[in-house]
Amino acid sequence: MRFSVDEVAMKDAYIEALMELAEENPQIVVLDADLMNSNSTVKFLQRFPDRAINCGVQEANMLGMAAGLAAVGKIPFTHTFACFNARRALDQIYMSVAYARLPVKIVGTDPGVTASFNGGTHMPLEDVGFLRGIPTMTVIEPVDNVMMRAILSDVAGLNSPAYLRVNRRQPVQIYAPGTEFTIGRGKTLREGEDLTIVATGILVPEALKAAEALAEEGISARVINIFTIKPIDEELLVQAAQETGAVVTAENHNVINGLGSAVAEVLVERCPVPMERVGVQDLFGEVGDVSYLQKRFGLTSDNIVQKARLVLERKGNNRKGGSTCC
Repeated sequence: MRFSVDEVAMKDAYIEALMELAEENPQIVVLDADLMNSNSTVKFLQRFPDRAINCGVQEANMLGMAAGLAAVGKIPFTHTFACFNARRALDQIYMSVAYARLPVKIVGTDPGVTASFNGGTHMPLEDVGFLRGIPTMTVIEPVDNVMMRAILSDVAGLNSPAYLRVNRRQPVQIYAPGTEFTIGRGKTLREGEDLTIVATGILVPEALKAAEALAEEGISARVINIFTIKPIDEELLVQAAQETGAVVTAENHNVINGLGSAVAEVLVERCPVPMERVGVQDLFGEVGDVSYLQKRFGLTSDNIVQKARLVLERKGNNRKGGSTCC
């Protein structure tokens, strides 16, 4: 399966959409921790010089400032690499933002292996786990520019904190222009009967490639894009488990406490079925280009196919059709 790579980097699609919103809503403000060129927030600064703040390399202070701005009615968006926004400023996110129930929007760029040549110190493989464990927090991973442009207004309108996991680079286009999205609801990209592949972020095109490869073996794989990891679409996941009887998750994140864990939490309580997880196997990151790192950490369509075969073996004789356990 061949995919079209968008000509526009996601960071640029994001900031253009945010500036359009800011034209309509004067309460939107931008904060950045000295990465305005890297994150394209310099464009916002140039258009709205009195509504953008370069906080310097002070991520924790940036979140404190954002909390103060939110407390007086502003809608602050904070920006830095995901490793800093989610890891270094975690206590400020918890105490100053979430505990205070303030609608700060936290934008973490270069998630997972997309940190690439910045290496292991800058490679956030734990950010979803950190943020989804915080009460009131919404966690979203847009898969392409169509989704990014479509959901940003709803993100800005949330009366609660939110974390956006943003790939800075040119994404693969998955959705047609005009597609509508709802925060907290997943999207079924491909129907299937034998198993369900649940994917997020850069693993969505890999999941679709895996489904094509499995079809050549006579295996019918459903593909679901869960882009809101919290709150997760429980009903869609339970329906898929009921109808296909087996699930594989795929994410650009540690398998511990990310998408796979979130899906497992739903299914073990509501519809236990055989399940396997594709993701980083509790390792630190390293330097390399994204394609190398995906192979290095097992984040490819081939890895998804292998897990699909394994989950079908566990499913056993009832390979066709769904589960009777829920």
